[in-house]
Amino acid sequence: MKTRTQKHNKDGALLSSVAESIGAALGTIAAKANAAQRALTHSSAVHTVEREAKKFVPKGKRSARKSGNAVTAKLRRSKLAKAGRRSVRRAASSVKRATRRR
Repeated sequence: MKTRTQKHNKDGALLSSVAESIGAALGTIAAKANAAQRALTHSSAVHTVEREAKKFVPKGKRSARKSGNAVTAKLRRSKLAKAGRRSVRRAASSVKRATRRR
């Protein structure tokens, strides 16, 4: 058997301590990344609120459409009524003018 020519070094303890410190550093980095990801992603409360808001938007649009249609219909009716009254007045005044000329 061959005898050892090199001296037994005690770097094993140093290497294991370096590996432990690297592992601890990587663990803290991973924990911070996980916390940042949780902060950036939506929580369940925010998700619920957003879902309710999305449900509420079509209802609001529907009611706005209904009220807008009612307003435009009312405006249309009033415009038609005004036009009708205007034509009746014009006809009446032309009749009055015609009777005055005779």
